[in-house]
This record gives sequence, C-alpha cells and structure tokens, in this order.
Amino acid sequence: MDAAAQATKEHPPSGPARERRGGPLDPRLLRYARTTRRFLVLAVAVGGVTALLLIAQAWLIAHVVVGAFLDHQSLASLRGALLELLAVIAGRSVLAWGAERAAHRASAEAKSELRRATTEHVAGLGPAGLEESDAGRLTTLLTTGIDALDGYFARYLPQLFLAVIVPVAVIAVVAGADWVSAVLIAVSLPLIPLFMALVGATTRDRTMARIRSLQKLSGHFLDVVAGLPTLKVFGRAKAQARSIADVTNRYRATTLATLRLTFLSSLILELLATVSVALVAVAVGLRLLDGDMSFRDALFVLVLAPEAYLPLRALGANYHASADGMQAAQDVFALLEQPGPTPAGGTTKAADVSIRISGVKMTYPGRRVPALDRAELVVDPGETVAVTGPSGCGKSTLLAVVLGLRLPDAGTVSLGGLNLADLDLDDWRRHIGWVPQRPHLFARSVADNVRLGRPDASDADVSAALEAAGLTEVVCRLSRGADTPLGEGGAGLSAGERQRVSLARAFVRDAPLLLLDEPTASLDGETEADVLEAVRQLLNGRTAVIVAHRPALAALADRVVELPAPVEMVS
Repeated sequence: MDAAAQATKEHPPSGPARERRGGPLDPRLLRYARTTRRFLVLAVAVGGVTALLLIAQAWLIAHVVVGAFLDHQSLASLRGALLELLAVIAGRSVLAWGAERAAHRASAEAKSELRRATTEHVAGLGPAGLEESDAGRLTTLLTTGIDALDGYFARYLPQLFLAVIVPVAVIAVVAGADWVSAVLIAVSLPLIPLFMALVGATTRDRTMARIRSLQKLSGHFLDVVAGLPTLKVFGRAKAQARSIADVTNRYRATTLATLRLTFLSSLILELLATVSVALVAVAVGLRLLDGDMSFRDALFVLVLAPEAYLPLRALGANYHASADGMQAAQDVFALLEQPGPTPAGGTTKAADVSIRISGVKMTYPGRRVPALDRAELVVDPGETVAVTGPSGCGKSTLLAVVLGLRLPDAGTVSLGGLNLADLDLDDWRRHIGWVPQRPHLFARSVADNVRLGRPDASDADVSAALEAAGLTEVVCRLSRGADTPLGEGGAGLSAGERQRVSLARAFVRDAPLLLLDEPTASLDGETEADVLEAVRQLLNGRTAVIVAHRPALAALADRVVELPAPVEMVS
C-alpha cells in the first residue's frame, strides 16, 4: 500500500531542526514556554538554600560526633545541636518536596503552552506546510513526546542548578578547613561533566533514533488503521500486521540500546565519584595521623566531600531520563520555526470581487510534475464558473490556491485587483463558503457540525440551513434531532447526508463567494439530484467556482472552463 509505505518513512527534521542548539537549556524554551522563566528563578533559589543546608548539616554532624565521642559531652548538652540537625534534615526534605511539586506544575504549564503553540502553528501552516505524511510524527510529538518533558523539568533542570551551585559552595567551605582537599575536589570534579559530555553526544543520537522509530511506528499504525477495510478486502491485513511487528521490533531494539548506554554511563559516573571521594579521604586521613588536621575538620570535610559529587552524579543519571523530553522540545521548536504564510495584512471582501488567476504554477513536495502549470482563470462578480478536466489536472489544487491553503510557486492570484499574498487570509476566508469533495464531520452533534460554518449561529439559523440543504426529514428521524451526536467521521449518516451537512455549513455561513469541490462525487443518482437542488439554491446571488466532473453539476454554471491535463499525462 503506497500510503502505508510513505507513512513508514522516517521524518527527519526540516530546516531549523537540523540546527542543533547547544547547551543543557535551550533558550527557545524560555520564549515558547514563558512559565519556564519563573521556574528557573525558583530553581536557582532552591539550589542556593540547598547548598546552605548541606553545609550546615555536615558541620552539625561533625560537631555532634566530636562532642559525643571525643569531648564526652552529655546528651543534654548536645540537645540543641541535635534539634538543629533534625531541623536541617526536615528543611531539606520539605524543600525537596516543594521543589518537585513546583517542577511538576511548571512542567504541566509548559506542556500546555507548547501544545497550544504547536496546534495553532500547524493550523496556520495548513496543507502547504504540513503534509499528511507528518501525521505519525505530530501524533507522537504532541502526546508522548511533550509528556517526556516531565523528566526534564522535575529532575534534570533542578539538578542542573544544584550541580553548579552546590560544588562551588562545598569547595569554598572546604578550602577554609583544608585547602588540599579543596584542590583535590576542584581538580577531580571536571572529569565528571567531561565524561557526561562525551556520553551525552552518543545518548542524543540514540534518543533521536528511538524517537524516529516511534514516529515511524505511529505513522504506519495510523495509516493501516485508516485503510483497514481496503486491506481486508485485498487480503493484505496480515502482511501489514507483520510489517507493524517489524517496526515494533526495531523500536524495541533502539530502546534497549539506549537503556544499555544509560546503565553503563551511570556505572562509570559512580566509579569516578567514588574514586575521587576516596582520594580526598586518603589525603585527610594521612594529615589526621600526622596531627596536621583536627578530627572535627577532618570529619567535616569527609561528610561534605561526597555532596560535591552527588549533584553531578544525579545530573548524569537524570540526563537520560530527560533526553526524550529535550529531543521532543527540539522537534517542537523546529516545527514552530517552520515559516508559514506571512500576509501583509490587507483586507478585502468577496462580494463584488473578481477572481483572476494568471500563470499559476504549483508543485507538491516530492513530486516532479506540477499539479498546476500556468493555470489561467477569470471569474467575474456574481458569476458561476465550472472547472472541469481530467483527473490529476489540478482542479482541487486550484481551489486550495484560492483559499490560501496552497501557495503557488509562480504566477499571481488577484482578488478585486489585490494580490492574495498581500491579504489577511483569515479575513479573506471569512467571506468564503467551502464545500469539499469529502467533508469531514466531527464526533459532535449535527448542529455543532453545521455551526462550524458560523459558530455564533442561532438554533433558528441552523434549522434554516438544514432545511435549505434538504436535511429536515433526516434530522427528524434522529433520536435527538439536530442535537444527536455523530460518530467519528460522521458515522450515523450516509455519504449523501454528510455531503448535505457540508452544504448546510455553507448555507449558515451565508458567504458571498462559494468554492465547491465536486460535491456530488460518489453519490447515486437519487442522492445526487437532492444535493444538486440544494446546490442550486446555494448559488443564488453568489459568486461561485465549482469543480465538476458530472455534466449535471457543470450545467448549473454560467460558464465552463476546462483545465489541460498535466504534461506527463499528455505524453
């Protein structure tokens, strides 16, 4: 199946996605998810307080141990220090709990902002910037991909600031007690981030491969489900099931490879940190034996030294947990930075406006033969023009160009003397009634689907539109009338009834310009006659362009324009 094969291709990021942004914190996250800024300020504050509590905890432990075992102080005399130690430990626990709670809340808000920005941008791009082959990539990106940001916010970002603040504070405090230990910590610490950088490059590639495998699996699965009836009829369902199993196995293999790398890097990070702490302990022990260092200072340094390495070790472990989220965020940013139509913002009205298409050429991505090649069309105000021609000559593409859904590679589209590229497309589309060949009905009520044409339409307006489209009897047969919920894709209505719901949308919109794309395609004779009658009423007093295959539909037009066949078809 060609569509399935296309959907299974990997989707390498385009344009900006190839420009990797270095650093653990992508600045684009601050721009597209503004809640991140507040969270970063909080993370810095938490890091500073955590460092102070760590130092206080180490000093109190050393004070209590020395007082109890060397100075032989009573429990009563150490009660104040013990209470302070308990308070510090409780403070660290409360701080960690609050920071994690704030991290999850910031993550939820950031994910909502990114999803909203992505869906709005995708809607703005339209078919010109987003092909159907991206369905699997977008589905994965907007669901499990963005959800993976939880690990990035809850574990990686807080640990990133701790990994900067805590080691610096520990080295500064240890230097006051034993400068040799401070030098050992300062020299050995950079080995951990150096190794993390080396592992991070490999992890990034493995993570990208895993995400691409998941996107490939999602795209293939969506395509197979959509075409399942066709696959069953032609006996290809089992073959596609085996294909999905193969893609699933490749995804499993890439996931296991990433996990192996995670465990191996964690082992090496732990080994580096352990050896470094051991070096500090040996140096402290030798000076303690020589009498160059007090037991209190030695114990203070030994308790505090591991805390300098702990944030870096945790950062290395949490990097793998957040890698999926960071990669998903990069893909989101690449999509948000994908350029879309940038109209100058002018306005025009479709009423009494002529349409002039001159020398328009448009080629779909990945195709060699243009869908439109030097297309010409003139529609005067109040005129109905039928566009005919062989399949593949670009009739539907012509309507997409007028709607602004497709941008021509060459040529001009003028509306009342104004270039379409200079208009506010949203304003322009508000004056257009569009009836596609295969209208999409949502899993909402009949009335809600009609109101897609005009959201503020009253119940009376909806009833009048349903009557004009010849749907009154159909709606009366439904259990709840116009409030009857439909299934996915308009399940519960026949093909002709779904087409008339689309016409009802155009009636309720009451737009002065109509674009109809073969509204009677795939209908039987009786249903076609009903739809044609509704179309005839809809055309009254409006400018219209109709893509027509059938003579009965073309007969409704004042004039018929035939598009030539593509060059490859002619040859």
